[in-house]
Amino acid sequence: MTDARKQQGEKLTEAEAIERAKQGDAAAFKVLYDLHKRRVYSLCLRMTQNTASAEDLTQEAFLQLFRKIGTFRGESAFSTWLHRMSVNVVLMQLRKKNLPIVPIDDTLEGDEEGTIKKEPGAPDERLAGSIDRLRLQRAVDELPPGYRTIFVLHDVEGYEHNEIAEMVGCSIGNSKSQLHKARLKLRELLRVDRAEKARK
Repeated sequence: MTDARKQQGEKLTEAEAIERAKQGDAAAFKVLYDLHKRRVYSLCLRMTQNTASAEDLTQEAFLQLFRKIGTFRGESAFSTWLHRMSVNVVLMQLRKKNLPIVPIDDTLEGDEEGTIKKEPGAPDERLAGSIDRLRLQRAVDELPPGYRTIFVLHDVEGYEHNEIAEMVGCSIGNSKSQLHKARLKLRELLRVDRAEKARK
């Protein structure tokens, strides 16, 4: 590849990159990968709750993209098409392996310069919302796999029930029912968690 072509490849629009990737242009495929890798990884992580699985499934999703990009017809946004393909990759893996669900480790960043010194024992305002998010995440992790999948696809990812039914291979009514049961179970898990915290 010439230097001029390399420079041009770095400035490709998404539409140009898609067309070139269909022709087998590796640089164009890299442009697409760089544009969408974070979103695909984030989706895989939310669905599996396992960083190693999310990394593997992200790679698998892009391998599928490499194989199937020729079938993209532009009837929907490319990001939507890739997102749906990624969801299908994760669902197929979950069906195959019934992967164990591991909570995301909350990584703590090192002390940064300029942070405000606090008195020992003083409440840390930065943590107030984090604890609620961790409780919610723990409750979502405890949902049965079927409930969790529907809950993540609908309430986190924003898919409609007809789309979920098509992706998961169930009826629209079943998707609605699973979501309703997932929300009830979440409320119950959070209520129990609050009760346990109050007893301590």
